[in-house]
Amino acid sequence: MTLEEQEIFRQNIEDEIIKIEKSLGGLTEGSRPVEPDNAIGRLSRMEAISAKAVSENALANTKNRLSKLKVALTKLNDPEFGLCAECGEAIPHKRLLLVPESIMCVKCAER
Repeated sequence: MTLEEQEIFRQNIEDEIIKIEKSLGGLTEGSRPVEPDNAIGRLSRMEAISAKAVSENALANTKNRLSKLKVALTKLNDPEFGLCAECGEAIPHKRLLLVPESIMCVKCAER
């Protein structure tokens, strides 16, 4: 991987990290406990609890992706960055641009 490609990947990863960190506030807000409230009624409360569960899942997935992106950023200079952890072949650059935290090529990830 050339230095120019590394810089493109670095900028892409840093941009993704910034976007995710900005979105965490809204996800955290949506995953707060649903207080019992007489004004919203039983069905509305059930909907609120369901929405909370969806927000909690999205928050967990987002934090997981953020963690993986930070790891990818630290490994950007490693000679193995961009190589599949399973088969050792190069991960296509388009995949790394779309999913920079990828550690496997599509073929191995689908297995």
